[in-house]
Amino acid sequence: MASDAQFETIEFDVVGNVATLTLNRPERLNAFNRTMAAEIASAWELVRSDDDIHVVVLQANGDRAFCTGLDVAEGSWWRDWNIWTQEDPGVFLGPKQHRVWKPVVVAVQGICAGGGQYFINEADIVICSDDASFFDPHANGGIVSALEPIGMLKRGVPLGEVMRWALMGADERVTAETAKQIGIVSEVVPGSALRARARSIADQIAKRNPIAIQGTVRAIWESIDMTRHSALQNGMSYTHIGNPEERIPIRDREMEPPEYR
Repeated sequence: MASDAQFETIEFDVVGNVATLTLNRPERLNAFNRTMAAEIASAWELVRSDDDIHVVVLQANGDRAFCTGLDVAEGSWWRDWNIWTQEDPGVFLGPKQHRVWKPVVVAVQGICAGGGQYFINEADIVICSDDASFFDPHANGGIVSALEPIGMLKRGVPLGEVMRWALMGADERVTAETAKQIGIVSEVVPGSALRARARSIADQIAKRNPIAIQGTVRAIWESIDMTRHSALQNGMSYTHIGNPEERIPIRDREMEPPEYR
C-alpha cells in the first residue's frame, strides 16, 4: 500500500482518499537534493498507480520555508550525467512531469525560492500562509533563471510580474497578498490554519467521481500547449471517454442538441 512507503527526505501517508506528501528537510529549508528528487518521483508514481488516492496535498515541515530550490551545498548533481542525457532537475518534482492527473493542492508557508517554484507551477490549487514570500535568487548568483519563470508564464502569471521576480533576485520578495493578486496562489490564510484549509479543499474534491476529476485535470492541462481548436477537440474526446451515457442524468441528456446524442 502507498501509505506504507518509507522515505528519508519526505513523508508520505494516505488517509481516506487523500495522500499527503510532506517535504521533510527543514534543517536545509526543504531544499531538494538528489535523494529528495528521487523520492518525490517515487511518490508521484505511487499516487499515479494507486486508484484509492483521489487527491494529493503537498506541504512542507518547518516554519521558515516551504522550499528554497536546489540544495547548492550538495552541488549540481544532475550535471554528472552525459551532456546529452542531462535533465532539468525539475522533471523529478512536478506531478504533471509524471503524468499525474489527480488534483494536487499545495500549501506554502514561509519562503518559496527559486526551484521551489517547480512545485507551484505544476500544482492545481495553491494556497499560502500570510507570512509566505516568493523570490528567485538566481540573479544574485549570476545564474540564468529560465525554467521556473517559463513555468510561471504557463500558469498565467503576467509577464511583467514574472520578469520582476526573475531579474530582481532576492531583493524582490513577492508577499502573500501580491502572490494572490498576480495569480501565484488563489487563497491566503493564517499560518495556523494552512494545513487544515489545504486538507479541507482536498477532502471536498476527493468526494467527487475520481474518473471525472482526473479527466477534467488532464483536459485543462493539456489544453495549455494546444491551439484552441485542438484543445476543444481533445476536451470533447475526454467527455466521451469519462462521461459514459449512463452517468449523465436523463434530464441533461434530454437537453443535449440532437447532434450530441
